[in-house]
Amino acid sequence: MRQHDTLFIGGEWVSPAGTGVIDVISPHTEEVVGRVPDGTPADMDRAVAAARAAFDHGPWPRMTFAERAAVIDRLAGIYAARQGEMAALITEEMGSPITFSNLAQAPQPLGMLQFYAEYGKTFAQEEQRPGLFGPTTVRREPVGVVAAIVPWNVPQFVAMTKVAPALLAGCTIVLKPAPETPLDSYLLAEMAKEAGIPDGVLNIVPAGREAGEHLVSHPGVDKVAFTGSTAAGRRIAAICGEQLKRVSLELGGKSAAIILDDADLPASMGMLAIASLMNNGQACVAQTRILASRNRYDEVVEAVAGMVTSQPVGDPADPATGIGPLVAKRQQERVEGYIKAGMDEGAKVVVGGLSRPMDRGWYVAPTVFAGATNDMRIAREEIFGPVLTVIPYDDEADAVRLANDSEYGLSGTVWTADADHGMDIARQVRTGTYGVNCLMLEANVPFGGYKASGLGRELGPEGLNAYLEYKTIARLG
Repeated sequence: MRQHDTLFIGGEWVSPAGTGVIDVISPHTEEVVGRVPDGTPADMDRAVAAARAAFDHGPWPRMTFAERAAVIDRLAGIYAARQGEMAALITEEMGSPITFSNLAQAPQPLGMLQFYAEYGKTFAQEEQRPGLFGPTTVRREPVGVVAAIVPWNVPQFVAMTKVAPALLAGCTIVLKPAPETPLDSYLLAEMAKEAGIPDGVLNIVPAGREAGEHLVSHPGVDKVAFTGSTAAGRRIAAICGEQLKRVSLELGGKSAAIILDDADLPASMGMLAIASLMNNGQACVAQTRILASRNRYDEVVEAVAGMVTSQPVGDPADPATGIGPLVAKRQQERVEGYIKAGMDEGAKVVVGGLSRPMDRGWYVAPTVFAGATNDMRIAREEIFGPVLTVIPYDDEADAVRLANDSEYGLSGTVWTADADHGMDIARQVRTGTYGVNCLMLEANVPFGGYKASGLGRELGPEGLNAYLEYKTIARLG
């Protein structure tokens, strides 16, 4: 068992203020695999104080972008050498299939570090613009102390969407990992220490909701960066709005995959399996609404059902596993509640249902619903599990209407033999990220959502802008 009895604050491993602990439970075995301190408001106060001191008096915000980029590049090199360890650790603590962890849980955070390390080498802190009475300087300065609050589903991916650009900007950070997945953050702290990130620049305090809200409302925090549920995002936005505090929110999704009539179904199913079932369906960008024309509806249902049943369910540490357990018992019960709701509303279970595939662990049966309509709960609410709903449409205009008929707007895809026509569809769907015959997340382009899927953008140059303040300096003479 992985045991940690300290917190990472001010560049040191320090004893917590309280005596509470967080048990990390394997979703596969239901056994405790790790234990860390449960951070308190007092611990958050100490972490913010360390970050505040590092920002107000330390070297990090006063270094050039190129100097900070060099440190981030060192961190990327250390991360690269330990990404296999990171992938295995995330699989152990939250049940992500090891193939997905090796594909995304560790490599994508590494890619973000590499992108910002390279981008920062030539990024200018100041630029000159002509003014009416003479030259005007536009200066980019770090926003200050950042509270980064991340969920359990892709803990390092989400942490790095905040940590990497915030570091490059010159900010200091208090990172609060989710109680379900604190172990990977300890490995990140070790890497940061080895890379030579100055004391107090990155502080890590695992904690629950109470301490998290204390961090959000802390007067020493200048910006909050949050990824999680839309309900929690609304609460955080309200606190930040009251304090006029900068905030970025990456929230939920209920993304639609539009299957056009010319799509090659056998060729599409392999990529659609990743797009819809990645991480056991616990992904905000998952394509969980499958929109199929009435002309090919039965054929699409059959193909999707075959795709789902072809994914082996089992031990997430086994490379052969396609779908592992959900993160917690409450999540298992929540997803089964949605399956029951779909059945009660009249949708037909094609594969899966309420029969659990494993005797031990927090598994649910990967499920496909047919005969569903877009007003059902299974089509409108984020389930966060391996449950897909196939919904019929009349024509392409109706497909776009259904895709947009959602409070969310995070992601989406279209599947077609004509990629140019797919681009025309993509331009009509109101989401922040879209794929034509694929679902890709790149470090150099913005990621975020429309509507209730959030505020602001992460990754790419736009992700760096979220951690910068812009100062205009005019001069005469």
